[in-house]
Amino acid sequence: MCVNFRPPDPELLDAVMGVIIDLNDSGFWKAETWKDYAAPIVRRGADGRREGIVASYGIVPRKRIPAGVRPFDTMNARSETVGQLRSFSGAWKRTQLCLVPMTAFYEPCYETGKAVRWGIGMADQSMFAVAGLWREWEGDAGLEHSFTQLTINADDHSLMNRFHKPDDEKRALVIVPQAEWDDWLACTDPEYARSFLSHYPADLMTSCAAPVPLREKKAVKSEPEAPESGQLGLL
Repeated sequence: MCVNFRPPDPELLDAVMGVIIDLNDSGFWKAETWKDYAAPIVRRGADGRREGIVASYGIVPRKRIPAGVRPFDTMNARSETVGQLRSFSGAWKRTQLCLVPMTAFYEPCYETGKAVRWGIGMADQSMFAVAGLWREWEGDAGLEHSFTQLTINADDHSLMNRFHKPDDEKRALVIVPQAEWDDWLACTDPEYARSFLSHYPADLMTSCAAPVPLREKKAVKSEPEAPESGQLGLL
């Protein structure tokens, strides 16, 4: 499952989705998103229009896991169990749906016999959006937000079945077509929301071996270096 992606910059987010986030309130997000990193998401606002907020990646942030409980990951929610597992079921049943905008996400490919990090995006290198869920928490300075991404089985998807270890189940993020963005955000019925959980056509996607480390070194706290223009999956 995807645990790392590249969000758009604020200008691209505004240009494509018409969403402006006040960075004076939220702060800028990093060039790549990992567990517990802040990233932009888009949800339906109180006025029915798209609303952009900055939220933490993983619907249950690490700092919210009670003491004594073994750490667990909530960056991805399986569509098959999203309404049953405690971490996700509340947001799913309340249809707290969101879109996670990105220009690429990253998966390990083992076709060479070892893990090679691949960047996956659109064939035309455009920004796209993944189906997700959001929730809020009471923080010391007010409400805080977190999110997860929805995934489906990818055994039969000609691109996404190439990733992860050979014996692992193949999974794929749910990419929502641009024409359906507002319909997804406006959905108030969890069962109807399931009709959006389908594969994006492989011929409209593309991928390449991305020349970047498989995972970020925890000791490095500075902003990731900007990629060279035109590198697939690294825009």
